[in-house]
Amino acid sequence: MHQEVYQIMDEIKQGIQYVFQTRNPLSLAISGSGHCALEAALFNLLEPGDSFLVGVSGIWGQRAQDIAERIGARVCQMVKAPGGHFTLQEVEEALARHKPVLLFLAHGESSTGVLQPLDGYGELCHRHQCLLLVDSVASLGGAPIYMDRQGIDVLYSGSQKVLNAPPGTSLISFSDKAKNKIYARKTKPVSFYLDIQWLANFWGCDDRPRTYHHTTPVISLYSLRESLAHLAEQGLENSWRQHCEASEYLYTCLQGLGLQLFVKDQALRLPTITSVVVPAGYDWRDIVKYIMDHHNIEIAGGLGPSAGKVLRIGLLGRNATRENVDRVTRALREALQCCPRSKL
Repeated sequence: MHQEVYQIMDEIKQGIQYVFQTRNPLSLAISGSGHCALEAALFNLLEPGDSFLVGVSGIWGQRAQDIAERIGARVCQMVKAPGGHFTLQEVEEALARHKPVLLFLAHGESSTGVLQPLDGYGELCHRHQCLLLVDSVASLGGAPIYMDRQGIDVLYSGSQKVLNAPPGTSLISFSDKAKNKIYARKTKPVSFYLDIQWLANFWGCDDRPRTYHHTTPVISLYSLRESLAHLAEQGLENSWRQHCEASEYLYTCLQGLGLQLFVKDQALRLPTITSVVVPAGYDWRDIVKYIMDHHNIEIAGGLGPSAGKVLRIGLLGRNATRENVDRVTRALREALQCCPRSKL
């Protein structure tokens, strides 16, 4: 690896520390999507037989459960119907009952449009000798998150959402507590490619000379570095405000069309991805197809447990503008007028 590439990697680490609001030395990017970052966290923090508590309120909790079961962890669930979130009291009761070493929560559950509160959850986990793992793929840059202040032990995100970089790289950071657990493992992680001890050295996160681990997607790293720099230049607070204002304008426009928002409590709505109840009598696939065919705008149906129940509209990064809200509102109005509607 050339020194110039190592310099780019070092700048990416600094960018991750800024957008995550952390001083963790063990902060790096992984050559793979957000799923890769989730696997890296679980493969390195869990050993066979460990108790793992996962909050399942959408597809991402389901994925965390699936991955953990594959490596022999003892998985315990907190389950909410799509649109739900987990309260501090519910988490505390589950921690006391299951005594897990790790808790998973999705900050931005993109399959339902829910923003999971995080204040107090890290402190609660630590009182129960548990680490907190948080998925911020859909929320990073669009909603406030403070890794150190909120006591998050492992935080990960992706390159392709608010950062607007090409998909294929992910961001991850580990607290000292998480790092100590990784380095005290009794067994090797099941994946060499995602072994954090190797990756920490490769990314210059320890005191040893860097050792080659794998061939990085250099062009993707260049893109990620520029995307992090753009967000830093804009400022996190400005980015949060941009997404908040765009989403609130979208809520008003959708309600003006007579549509029903899936998440009732506005404080629990994910600013980057808004979920709308599929209007009675319509097939969501007809609406999605009409808007793509006639307006070249892509919106999505539900995902996982929310499939068939909602339409999802993303306003992420540079797309989070009033102009885009106006465009999608016009497209939806036309689709509702032109798509077939059952009277049954």
